[in-house]
Amino acid sequence: MLGTVVNTCTIIIGSAVGALLHRGVKEKYKTVLFNALGLVSIAIGLNATISNFSKSSYPVLFIVALAVGGVLGTMIDIDGRFKRLVDRFSKNSDSNRLADGLATAILLYCIGPLSMLGPVISALQADHTFLYTNATLDLVSSAVFASTYGFGVVLAAPVLFCWQGMFYTIAHFSATAISDALMSELLIVGGLMIAASGLSLLQLKDCKVLNLLPALLIPVLWFLVI
Repeated sequence: MLGTVVNTCTIIIGSAVGALLHRGVKEKYKTVLFNALGLVSIAIGLNATISNFSKSSYPVLFIVALAVGGVLGTMIDIDGRFKRLVDRFSKNSDSNRLADGLATAILLYCIGPLSMLGPVISALQADHTFLYTNATLDLVSSAVFASTYGFGVVLAAPVLFCWQGMFYTIAHFSATAISDALMSELLIVGGLMIAASGLSLLQLKDCKVLNLLPALLIPVLWFLVI
């Protein structure tokens, strides 16, 4: 778990640094950072999706996952509940913007090859290289997020710890539980969700990405069934 602990700490440190710069950054520069985060999200998300298409054994599974998961998430209203929760605890008058930024940060930190494969390799081979690399990237990105949205984005840190901890624990007790095939399906779905969050950041389309979160469960359930 050393790699995960380091990764979590870098997000906290990066968020603190970014928050210190937050008040000193003019609005026009925040807008530039806001747009940059949106473009980066789209690029990272599409890269994760496209690079794993050829590895998929079930080409339509991601479509079913997003459709079913989106319906379930909308019924539960995950996006609305999350924004209301942030609004309750946030002192920021623009709490909806913070909620969008926090949601995007969580997706970027958690849904990616380094963040998902890293804990598995760490558990099986005691090799923390992937997680240390991810920690370096998250240090920079968390500073950018916090400089744009404020220190509230640090709440993504415990989410990352639980997420990577889950992969680490599963891999530690069962080396075959998380197959390469399942990982590819999760990255395809997750990549599209990250790209969708980029569209929201650019104010091109509010995809209510959090309502799509149940889509990540569909590939897992499918592999359990087969």
